[in-house]
Amino acid sequence: MSEHRNGEILGAFVVGGLIGAALGILFAPASGKETREKIGDWVEETKEKAKEKIERLEEEIKKRKEHLLKSGN
Repeated sequence: MSEHRNGEILGAFVVGGLIGAALGILFAPASGKETREKIGDWVEETKEKAKEKIERLEEEIKKRKEHLLKSGN
């Protein structure tokens, strides 16, 4: 239960950081082209981070499932 709560807190912190970064980019004084490039870079980076996090979560789910199956026998 504690691990689940820690994961939620960490997830909220990461999401907050990503939102803050996006707002910083949008409100920074830069030309439209520069801003679009920054947003594009940010989107690609965020997609990559999300993909990595999903892969880690899938692996954790797989490990826990295996543990539960072993414990149930």
